[in-house]
Amino acid sequence: MELPPPAPFNASEGSGLIIVPGPSSTGLGQKIGELLKVRVLSVEFKRFADGESYIRFEDEVKNENVVIIQTTAPPQNENLIQLLLMIDNARDMGARNITAVVPYLAYSRQDSRFRPGEAFSIRTIMTLLKTCGATGVITVNSHNPALLKTMPVPVTDLSAFGLLAEYFRDNGLEGAFSVSLGKKGEDVAAEAGRILKGGYDYVSTQRDRVSGEVTIERKKFPVNQKDVVLFDDVMSSGRSMAKAVAWIKEQGARRIYVACVHVLLIGDGQELVLKSGAEEIVATDTIPTKLSKVTIAPLIARQLQM
Repeated sequence: MELPPPAPFNASEGSGLIIVPGPSSTGLGQKIGELLKVRVLSVEFKRFADGESYIRFEDEVKNENVVIIQTTAPPQNENLIQLLLMIDNARDMGARNITAVVPYLAYSRQDSRFRPGEAFSIRTIMTLLKTCGATGVITVNSHNPALLKTMPVPVTDLSAFGLLAEYFRDNGLEGAFSVSLGKKGEDVAAEAGRILKGGYDYVSTQRDRVSGEVTIERKKFPVNQKDVVLFDDVMSSGRSMAKAVAWIKEQGARRIYVACVHVLLIGDGQELVLKSGAEEIVATDTIPTKLSKVTIAPLIARQLQM
């Protein structure tokens, strides 16, 4: 797996490094702190009766390089507000640098004005992060990494597909055929294929900008009597993935596994994918769920050491 690009700041410069796990990423933050052997700062959190969030750091961060770990999966708005509160709090308490590690970056799929009058959501989010004091952002498999490079705060986008492929390789699936979905599909499939060594290809998808309905390209693959691992960055409703699984099943695949970086588990998405013919769904802990069998902690820790 290729090394990720340089971090927004060099953690070895200046004062120490402190990991601050937010309420939505407590476990992941602890894992990263243990890998780096650095201090993990406890955060007191509570939700008031009216739904507002309360955040309190239980130690000082003055002159420190602070790394705040907070995914922004559903409930996105609450997790985003908590992230902004923590960033602004760290700045107000005198932190030297503030890196926001946002494994799942909410609103990143609204990366353009697809229709006249639409809000450019991801730009608004990045502007808020910078305004509150973030000096850098690290995320994982964002929807449009190239666009993030144009945002007002430096962003490093990491890929967890290699970790997912390694998981399947280490669990008996070496030689499986790799298939990925979406507009970035060829690069993803190639990354997985280098690890699983069973060949690779991708299938294009098309989303209706009004209805949101997704259609998949009915592409032929050399998968008859072969194991297949299907890769995708985000699984929300599961409908697109279920269509892809069913189509590959029709082509005679022996066993089909689904590997997804961010699994949102909305509605009956998991059941839909499994009923379509998938043996198992494996996700990372960018969003902590019962499917999170692969941790991104080593990926983030290595980036912070650079």
